[in-house]
Order: sequence, then structure tokens, then C-alpha cells
Amino acid sequence: MKILVAEDERISARQLQAVLKSWGYEVIVVSDGLAAWEILQNADAPKLAILDWMMPGKNGIELCRDIRNLRQEPYTYIVLLTEKSTLQDIVDGMNAGADDYLAKPFDAKELEARLRAGRRVLSLMDEVIAGREKLRHQATHDLLTGLANRRAVRDSLTQELARAAREQTTMGVVMVDVDHFKQVNDTYGHLPGDAVLSEVGSRMCAQVRSYDSVGRYGGEEFLIVIPRCDLQTTFDRADSLREFIAHAPVVTPDGPITITASMGVAVYLGELCGPDDLIGQADAALYRAKRNGRNRVEMATTAGEARAEQARVASLSPSHVTHPAGLPASPR
Repeated sequence: MKILVAEDERISARQLQAVLKSWGYEVIVVSDGLAAWEILQNADAPKLAILDWMMPGKNGIELCRDIRNLRQEPYTYIVLLTEKSTLQDIVDGMNAGADDYLAKPFDAKELEARLRAGRRVLSLMDEVIAGREKLRHQATHDLLTGLANRRAVRDSLTQELARAAREQTTMGVVMVDVDHFKQVNDTYGHLPGDAVLSEVGSRMCAQVRSYDSVGRYGGEEFLIVIPRCDLQTTFDRADSLREFIAHAPVVTPDGPITITASMGVAVYLGELCGPDDLIGQADAALYRAKRNGRNRVEMATTAGEARAEQARVASLSPSHVTHPAGLPASPR
């Protein structure tokens, strides 16, 4: 574990360095407050710091205040090293942000106990942060596929739509639906069906750019947000995804399952519209892809035609929806 020692007295600094190294710490020693402050601003700064109260550049009290104002995480546990020993001095040090103090000249056993307490506090804080991040991940990600969930991917769409409007650029969205997924569940069961959804998500993530967003929108539907792409580029990317999804069966304990996907593409071109408008256009194009034979990509036309298509689909009963010969009807 790294530890920073800021001490301008050479003999004291060498003693601290020797003792700390013998306990297994990676020790960084500086002789003034400005050098300490520069190190503590780094992302990989030591989490433990022993700061002398009186030193040039910045004193220990000033450093404590600056560290606490800089950030809350990752936390820096500060031991203030001081010749001051009055109760008011100790209170002042704690109020400035120090976690503990050690009187000079220091006692090695006392220092060891103080640092052990500091490491225990840091360990507990790491556990709290890890638990919080786990909850945050669960709140924004789909449990089955590990992709962004419906709310999170819609948030990404909203943010990218605002960015496109602000920067006057285009952006694309793709609605994806696994073809005949109900048949997969009916034939193989829900566990192989889950494996299919998870693999489809993995295949899409493997093909998109790092700043694209892929999320599970619901059931066997996925939404992809593709910034800075026009209609043709978005269509080409979607078609490549379609081919990659279908390029090989999904291997499950119950045997390989051949899968395909249908996709609808819509693009923001600068007109006033919201996330629901784009999703509606992409969804209408998706229905058209399924109606035209599945395993294909269709582009959205106008917003008005998209709404008309949605209304037409909503008016159909399941018996009116056509399916390839020999396959049972599926909701999508």
C-alpha cells in the first residue's frame, strides 16, 4: 500500500521512511506542502498520508483543507504529525480534515496502531463504495444480459439527442427484435431462451463502437444508440450487426439454436423530435422488417408515416399477421 510522507525535517523523514518500508509500505517522501499537494491531486494518489503540521509551501492544516475540498472519493486518510499537543491544537487539526494525529518525536508502536486504524477505515470505505456501485449497476443494467436496461438506454438516447441538437450533427437509433423468440422458448425452454438473449447482446456489443449504447429494451427487444451517423451509415451498421448475429448458431446445453434478428433504423436529422419520436419511427420500421420476411433491416421514412404504421399494426389481430410457412405465429 502506498503512503505519502510530507516532512521537511530530514532526520524525521528518514526515520519514518525506514520504519514504514520495514512494515511493507511503498513510501513516497516529499519535503514541502506544495509537492505533497501535487501528488495528492493525482488519480492514483496514496490513500494514506502523514503530513507535518509545519512545513514550507503549504502547512499540514492547509493541505488537510485542500484535500477535503478536492474530492470525497477516493478517501485520503490523514495523520497529522505535530509538535503541538494542546487540546485546541488537536481540535483545530481535526476540524481542518485530519483523521488522526501523532506527536513528535513519534513512537513507532503508536504510529503502527494509528496506521492500522487508518487502513481499517479505508477498507470499510472501499466495501461501502463497492456495495454502492453494485447497487448502481443493478439499477441501470439488465440482470440477464448485463446490458443497459430500458431506462438507462433511454437516458443515453436522450443525452445523445440533446448533444446532436446542440452540435448540429446526426445520430441513429436501431430497434432490434430476435425473430420467432417465442418459438425458441416453446421449443427449448426458458433457460436456452435466456442464453439466446444473452448471446445476442454479446454479439451486438462486440460489433459496436465504444461510445455507442446497447440496451435491452424489453423481452427480446434491444435498442442501440449510434451517435454521429447518418441514415445510410446507421443502416449499414445495423445490417452488419444483423449478419453477425446470424453468422453462427447459439450453442446451448440443449444444442445449437439458429437465430436471426429484424431491425428498424431511424435517424435524427436536425428536426425537432424527442426520444419517443425516434423510437416510434424505428419501431415502425422494425414492424415493416418483420412483415417483409424478417432477418432484415428497414429504414424509417417520415414521422407521420411511422405513426400511421404503428396505428395500422395496432389495429391488426394476431390472425392477420403473416408468418413464414411452417412456423407458428409469434407476437414479434
